[in-house]
Amino acid sequence: MSFGSPFVLVALLALPLGIAWYVRHQRQRAAAAAAFVTPALAASVAPNRPRWRRHVPMILFALALTVLIIAGARPQKSSAVAVNNAAAVLANDVSSSMAADDVAPSRLGAAERAGNRFLSTVPESARVGLLQFNQKATVLQSPTTDRSLVRDALSQLRARGHTAIGDGILSALHMLSTLPRQGGKLPPGAILLLSDGFSTQGADPLQAARTARQQHVPIYTVVLGTDQGTITVGPRGHTTRVRVPIAPQQLEQIARLSGGQAFTAASAGRLDEVYAHLASQLSHKHVKHEITASFAGGGLVLLLIGSALSLLWFGRLV
Repeated sequence: MSFGSPFVLVALLALPLGIAWYVRHQRQRAAAAAAFVTPALAASVAPNRPRWRRHVPMILFALALTVLIIAGARPQKSSAVAVNNAAAVLANDVSSSMAADDVAPSRLGAAERAGNRFLSTVPESARVGLLQFNQKATVLQSPTTDRSLVRDALSQLRARGHTAIGDGILSALHMLSTLPRQGGKLPPGAILLLSDGFSTQGADPLQAARTARQQHVPIYTVVLGTDQGTITVGPRGHTTRVRVPIAPQQLEQIARLSGGQAFTAASAGRLDEVYAHLASQLSHKHVKHEITASFAGGGLVLLLIGSALSLLWFGRLV
């Protein structure tokens, strides 16, 4: 729960002072009563003392005041609502390290399979685009609702070259910015960036992530692979195996700076789970609803109950 006017909650600091005053006042009443009559005669002088009932209305009034102060701070509750016009760009790393086979059948093969799983899970009304990046970013399919076009583009992914994550992010942002506006606004968009390492050239990926946040486009990063991944390099007949461990730190920073989330997948099955989760998440958005009326109503009910009990038991409001 959040608050539209959180500064109003400062008034809650006055409640302990009110409670302290009430306790002190009750002690003074007890002292005055003891001065008027000896304790041994108290039962005969006042046989029907209110005891615990004396404090019930005041407790209810204190609770009511607390609830009403919270109501004044305009409490808000976040709930998920369906999004019918969302857009997402799958940004796939196709650098040479994505040919590693520590994830079956390979990191890139698992990425293609997970992309197809994503297309099957995301709502049909959502537009999905695809780009690949190695030392440069290449748009393979602009955002569309035609799933067959995106599936065909996924089948074209080939691993080679270096890694320019920043260029991939900027290209994805450009793809989303060209979508038709609805009511003068772009549809909600997101980037699903899959890679196994860090950027080695091109635009600064962290600055690109900040730009994405400014444009309200979260980046969900997925690190694919394990530290045991290897690839074959060198000319035919003189090849050697080179380790290509994953490097998740930069991708985690990208997700955090953009307002997205970071995931790690060490297997094809785990990658499928991540993409299915993201498809569900991107089909909804969290909207804040003000629930001031509920708190205000609850506070008034407590006031009425406290007043009614005070009148019933003591013939007065306070």
